[in-house]
Amino acid sequence: MNNTWKVINEAGLQFFGKMNASISHEIKNVLAIVNESAGLLEDLTGMAEQGMPVDSAKLRSIAGKIQKQVRRADLIVKNMNTLAHSIDEQEKKIDTGELLAFMAALSKRLASMQGITFEPVMSENPPEIITNPFLLETMLWRCMDFFMCTAGAEKTIEVSVAANDQGIDIHFTGLQEPGVKQDPSFPGEMEHALASALCGKIELNEGAKKITLSLPLTIHEAEQVR
Repeated sequence: MNNTWKVINEAGLQFFGKMNASISHEIKNVLAIVNESAGLLEDLTGMAEQGMPVDSAKLRSIAGKIQKQVRRADLIVKNMNTLAHSIDEQEKKIDTGELLAFMAALSKRLASMQGITFEPVMSENPPEIITNPFLLETMLWRCMDFFMCTAGAEKTIEVSVAANDQGIDIHFTGLQEPGVKQDPSFPGEMEHALASALCGKIELNEGAKKITLSLPLTIHEAEQVR
């Protein structure tokens, strides 16, 4: 294994580990709320067994809270499954609009902890590309992680995609609040290695306060050209 792929594998493992740690934390939060609600139901059941009146509105409220958490857990697990299955294929057709929405949802908890919101800007017909889904997710996460460290609190980062002559450009816009120090090492070895594996390139434009990830429409054809 050459050094480039060692760097890529390290980036992928870091991303996968970070996401799984975040997902497990979210699931634990859901279970804690469900457990609390179960305790309240147990208390109300005990009151009813002692002949005390039970407020039906309170029962409905508790049931509603449990149902809400079940829906939340279902979405968390769906995102976890989507992430896990992104490793299945080295090349796959990807709807870029769906991918940006997925990555925003996947990173929502970690971003909110830093006061950051990632907002996908959806076009009417987002372009599709054929690429390596896991490497692209890892690449997008590297960009998101950079923003979390440098964008400044209470910042909304817009993520959009546009077609170009050779493929697509994914733009992250809203780079810096005044006084927030930039990371001079970005994009670094990991980002350039991932971009190369995706047959694309990544650029940081400090003047325009944005990051642009350029990718081909089909990774296999781009590899043959190189």
